[in-house]
Amino acid sequence: MNHLKTFALLAVLTALFMGIGYMIGRVPGMLIALLFAGGMNLFSYWNADKIVLRMYRAQPVDERHPNAVVRTYVADVLQMARDAGLPRPKIAIIPSDQPNAFATGRNPENAAVCATTGLLDMLTREEVRGVMAHELAHVKNRDTLTMTVTATIAGAIAALANFALFFGGGDDRERPGGLIGTLALMILAPMAAGLVQMAISRTREYDADRVGAEIARDPHALASALQKIEAYARRIHNPTAERNPASGQLFIINPLAGRGADNLFSTHPNTGNRVRALTELAMKMGGGARPAPSPAAPTFAAATSVPSAGHPRGPWG
Repeated sequence: MNHLKTFALLAVLTALFMGIGYMIGRVPGMLIALLFAGGMNLFSYWNADKIVLRMYRAQPVDERHPNAVVRTYVADVLQMARDAGLPRPKIAIIPSDQPNAFATGRNPENAAVCATTGLLDMLTREEVRGVMAHELAHVKNRDTLTMTVTATIAGAIAALANFALFFGGGDDRERPGGLIGTLALMILAPMAAGLVQMAISRTREYDADRVGAEIARDPHALASALQKIEAYARRIHNPTAERNPASGQLFIINPLAGRGADNLFSTHPNTGNRVRALTELAMKMGGGARPAPSPAAPTFAAATSVPSAGHPRGPWG
């Protein structure tokens, strides 16, 4: 169903581009706008992993890392990637107190998954596994490609609006509404494209939740993690994300100062809706209500000697 929604929204976005493009720029204008937006987004698509990892000062980690918490994190990611039939991803940690995570890369062969140090400090091992399974699901679903195509079409619509603003967009008298109609298109077209783009982003998050829960085999762990991440993300500042708000849609929970309300302008679904969907999935998978932790399955903090009293800080100081 989520795939169908994505395709339907992409069709709407494409139709919007073709209709508005023909009205504003005719065929030549449409081609110029599409080439302009496509060039910019192709560069971002091809270099996304390098750009984003450098922006967030991500540190590559592997099985030889001296910290037991990180070694466990790496081992779990690699095990889940194998279970999901994915190539070995690059694995990194980001020095940030805010618990969060994201995936990037143009395809599964060039993918990278990242967790913040805050995520490893504050969540149990099962919850960390749930979060990273969600990120691996983005890789498996090739969501980077989907969002690049979406951004290209939305960018082309915005470019057409700019052409109309700076170059007059041809003879306004030939269009319904004349000059006023052109001005309305210039303002409303990019807004409409942005709304569809955000709707596609929300749909991909729901699908990554579902596939990630299946990879980790624990929908409850991901649901619990989402609630914790949202609670901390509202209180813990992420300076890099605030300086680069366009990168916020990469994260599993909106990292921007608590602006995570579920509305037309949000790139992330409402966390409560995501938790309900995961709970329903757990029932279908036969999980029922979340079981109490077993003594034989210690939490991530306990298994790695991270203190759990108060605000857990773990190995990060």
